[in-house]
Amino acid sequence: MSINKINIEINNRNLSIEIGKIAKQADGSAMLRYGDTIMFVSATSKKEVKEEKKFLPLIVDYRENTYAAGKIPGGFFKRQGRPSEREILISRLIDRSIRPLFPEGYFSDTQIVALLLSADLENDPDTLGIIGASAALYFSDIAFVTPLGAVKVGYINDKFVINPSISELQNSSLNMIAAGTEEGIIMIEAGAQEIEEDKITKALPLAQEAILKIIKAQKDLYNQLNIKKREFSPREIDKSKINKIESEVSASLLEAIQTKGKKAGEEKTKKILDKLLEGIPEDNKDEIDETKEIFYDVQKNLVRNLILNDKKRVDRRAFDEIRPISVEVGILPRTHGSALFTRGETQCLATVTLGTFEDVQRIDGLGEEEEKRFMLHYNFPPFSVGEVSFLRGPGRREIGHGALAEKAILPSIPADEETFPYTIRIVSDILESNGSSSMATVCGGVLSLMDAGVPLSMIVSGIAIGLVKENDNYVILTDIAGLEDHFGDMDLKVAGTEKGITAIQMDLKMPSISIEILKEAFLNARDARLKVLKKMKEAISEPRAEISRYAPRIISIHIKPEKVGEVIGPAGKKIKKIISQTNTKIDIDESGKITIASSDMNAVERAKKMIEEITVEAEVGKIYDGKVTRIEDYGAFVEILPNTIGLLHISEISHHRIKNIRDVIKFGQTIRVKVISIDNGNKIRVSKIAVEQDSGYSYDPNHSNRKKYPSSPNHNYTKRS
Repeated sequence: MSINKINIEINNRNLSIEIGKIAKQADGSAMLRYGDTIMFVSATSKKEVKEEKKFLPLIVDYRENTYAAGKIPGGFFKRQGRPSEREILISRLIDRSIRPLFPEGYFSDTQIVALLLSADLENDPDTLGIIGASAALYFSDIAFVTPLGAVKVGYINDKFVINPSISELQNSSLNMIAAGTEEGIIMIEAGAQEIEEDKITKALPLAQEAILKIIKAQKDLYNQLNIKKREFSPREIDKSKINKIESEVSASLLEAIQTKGKKAGEEKTKKILDKLLEGIPEDNKDEIDETKEIFYDVQKNLVRNLILNDKKRVDRRAFDEIRPISVEVGILPRTHGSALFTRGETQCLATVTLGTFEDVQRIDGLGEEEEKRFMLHYNFPPFSVGEVSFLRGPGRREIGHGALAEKAILPSIPADEETFPYTIRIVSDILESNGSSSMATVCGGVLSLMDAGVPLSMIVSGIAIGLVKENDNYVILTDIAGLEDHFGDMDLKVAGTEKGITAIQMDLKMPSISIEILKEAFLNARDARLKVLKKMKEAISEPRAEISRYAPRIISIHIKPEKVGEVIGPAGKKIKKIISQTNTKIDIDESGKITIASSDMNAVERAKKMIEEITVEAEVGKIYDGKVTRIEDYGAFVEILPNTIGLLHISEISHHRIKNIRDVIKFGQTIRVKVISIDNGNKIRVSKIAVEQDSGYSYDPNHSNRKKYPSSPNHNYTKRS
């Protein structure tokens, strides 16, 4: 393929897409550039299907090469290893955007590889991955004929901004990625600061305008090229066989679908399928697979027909009805916070652990190393859906669901570390699942934070909205259950507060959705979210006043930056001694901020006092017991504090004239002195006369009514009242 290039201007920056420049052995490739951010995307698909599948075996791998930002990977091994969470999340973004656009029945193994080659750290590469996947597939011979576009939308100073820079996003109350086709939106991923629903629905048409520009540019080039798509036709099943199975199982299957309880319904469904397969020999695998495929299609059609035409849900709820909710908080005595959130047959056990500054997660990304003090980890064990399998590390689904819940809760976390200097970790263990466990995680996570006494700035809940649509006939479903999610057309997860939205994630199984339907779905989500919030507040209305007695106690103090070295001491001896004697954790910042942590508050106070003794500074008018460290003819030098020396002039020792200072002051002697001045050069003058108690006079160098002492003509004293 010859090199061809597309140029599109978005937000006064040029987006270029080069087709066929590199990786010519792949079925399709694209090189994208936006600013100095450059991404390469390839698309490859096998031409034969070795075995029949019931799904598209699509693999999407996104990698951020550290060389893109001029960095060498941290750690002992300098070769990049397993993908980071960010890379997995962007891989999921690409997958969710392109998967619904493959033709029905296309089951060839297909892989998208997206490589970030250059990063200017101002233009985020996530949308480039979606556009690049579209271009690589569209300009290949793969059976992918619907190009798409993607943009990011921010809301800054009451204005929407398309593709804001990374620095601009710091001041944005919205960070939304929208992908779409010519027909409408296909994928949404957003985090927000309590943004209203109407702002989201106003942002989407603006996003669609930019998306259409990207699609038009792809189609214009495509029409100039002589690209031949490989022949593809979905496998057809004998209609008479479909009709036979449909008539045989529809009545009993419809009853099984509407059986109360997920497990009971699944058992009835399995019995119907087992009976259907009884007459097929076990070695006839093709016949068994085809019968199963027809059976599941019949089940899908029954569920959709029940909703669309009979206007009934499988569990007989109203379309806008939420399943029963129960909440328990503080159920685990030794965790710092815990909550059990149950909605229908979806159950989340959420726990909170409050850690210290040592527990922050350090992220070695493309930019400067970041510290993450709020984490949410989501687990989906096999027993939650009645299955048996090994417990492995988190998969892409677990990472994706956890990231969504974390994004939803993050705006409520105290941003001021001075107010709440804790590292916070939520763990969500899904104990039972029948729809929207990620939104149950949001609710359970917030409840456990309140139980832990985290001073949240807002209370967040979440809900999942579904859709079943055939032509112009559609039904929007609130709080979708498993079958509605599996056989429906949309999974729209919305989290937020009473004021607005904090997170959105939308996935489709159809090519697009109109903005008009989305508006209706967002309104339904708001109504449902408020109902869930009400149930949560009935269990615990606000964060507890005190954190758990098992959580560490943390305080922060501030010293002058030049005092940091004194606290640390030579080779860290002083700070190590304090840590050893008090059994605390201490973190010292170059700015002079010192954080002290321990489960014992008395130990924290002891460490604080020891540090204050090292860093305390002399104050004018304050009396100190000091040690004489040096004597000169004109006076003595007295250490009134560690590393703090004051000059005791010979005239400040006594009311009487002293001929030889060494007659009255001895080296190493401890004497009581008062600080009488500190000049701009931090030179301290002290006086012994000023602390004489039996003289009946107090020292005041500036008082006009003073009695002069002939032996000390340079100092003024005022009679004490």
